[in-house]
Amino acid sequence: MCGFIQRETLSPAVLELLEEVGLGETIPLFNDEAQHSDVLNFYPAFGKAVDKRITNLIVDSKRTINATWWFDASPVGDTLALGDRTTFNARNLDSPYWHKAITKRRGIVVATAVGESNPSANGKSHYLMRPTSGAMLLGVVYRMFSNGCFSCAVVTRPPRPDFSQYHEKSIPCFLPHDKEVIHAWLGNEENEAVDELLSNPKIYCDLEVTKVKTFKSGEPLAPTTILPASTR
Repeated sequence: MCGFIQRETLSPAVLELLEEVGLGETIPLFNDEAQHSDVLNFYPAFGKAVDKRITNLIVDSKRTINATWWFDASPVGDTLALGDRTTFNARNLDSPYWHKAITKRRGIVVATAVGESNPSANGKSHYLMRPTSGAMLLGVVYRMFSNGCFSCAVVTRPPRPDFSQYHEKSIPCFLPHDKEVIHAWLGNEENEAVDELLSNPKIYCDLEVTKVKTFKSGEPLAPTTILPASTR
């Protein structure tokens, strides 16, 4: 489960990464976002709150959207009614429920940190993960509704052995910092590059992992360790 995403909007690493992967034309949109807050924290809509949105979710090389982080939704007036199905993550991609989104509606979130949780003797342990490079990319799927609203889910995959200590059931679909692969991910079609990303999830940059009291405060409960990028 990916349950927390942070973006430092003024971070040079975010802008450099966008340029590196061929998404430089979206930078003005991120600069506009930075006028409102230097740091944005995104949480999934556990309480089915329609206003819990991921902003500047990239859907092509020039366009971003703001999408409610809860995929199961329907249009009502100028907003959304959220369904009961827990869908802030898209995990079982073999289900027909996700077929159209994973083949036709793939997007990207730029993040400077993510949060994962695992069961522990005292309830749950929370881990804040920051890329040593300063920014990273996450794969998402999204829906468009007739009233102009959007909803989304972060794509997750079965866990890797090196990641399961932080979340036993899944790993976020991290995306490589590679222009051609990113172009393929944003394309509205199935292709080998996307199939490889989904069937062989990897960590593409070293992650600083800190056990924290809460994601928002970032108050450390243990020394930071390094989870290295995947070698295979």
